[in-house]
Amino acid sequence: MCTNYAAARRDHIFKHFGVEPPDSPWRDEIYKDYAAPIIRRVDGETRADLATFGIVPRKHIPEGVKVFDTMNARAETVGERRSFSGAWKKQQLALIPCEAFYEPNYETGKAVRWRIGMADGAPFGIAGLWREWTEPEGKAWSFTMLTVNAADHPLMNRFHKPGDEKRSVVIVPPDEYSNWLASRSTDEARSFLNLFPASEMHAEARPAPPRAAKATPKSAASTGKQ
Repeated sequence: MCTNYAAARRDHIFKHFGVEPPDSPWRDEIYKDYAAPIIRRVDGETRADLATFGIVPRKHIPEGVKVFDTMNARAETVGERRSFSGAWKKQQLALIPCEAFYEPNYETGKAVRWRIGMADGAPFGIAGLWREWTEPEGKAWSFTMLTVNAADHPLMNRFHKPGDEKRSVVIVPPDEYSNWLASRSTDEARSFLNLFPASEMHAEARPAPPRAAKATPKSAASTGKQ
């Protein structure tokens, strides 16, 4: 599972992913219900928009229903779970631009936050799904990250609590970004849901910074907006 990640910087979205970044700013550190950029293909056009992390935002969970998390969608059941099946069957596929993502490592006997990214330090894209909502201000979007079993992965099997299933987000190779977004069927999309080579990844312990209040986004300057 991934419930916290570092969103790609504004300049990286243009240079690495080839799309104009959204106008509004976003934080470096993304948690549940935080806004972050996603890349999607709409009417034949590839574009980047801000969307909130968790395909069912907290404010859209009906009153009286216990709050639940939808930041991650299991590849094995994505077509069956009510929260994700609609977006999956409609092929509402997203690419989530990242600098890194974070997972807990328990090898010391307690949870230690690790930062995981590419060995060369480049930004990368995680496979996800998006959903549209109608808000008082107009249309809004949300997203989730797709995950696969990582029991046999030499890096990703080091994370999560002992005894818990080992999972990993799906990292899409850069030369497959367009093909992923343009998948024409669920079978084609599923062919992309694989583990990324550990030899091309890097991980290290990284303490978490203080969390800012969600209601106050960072200034445009702090996100690298020119």
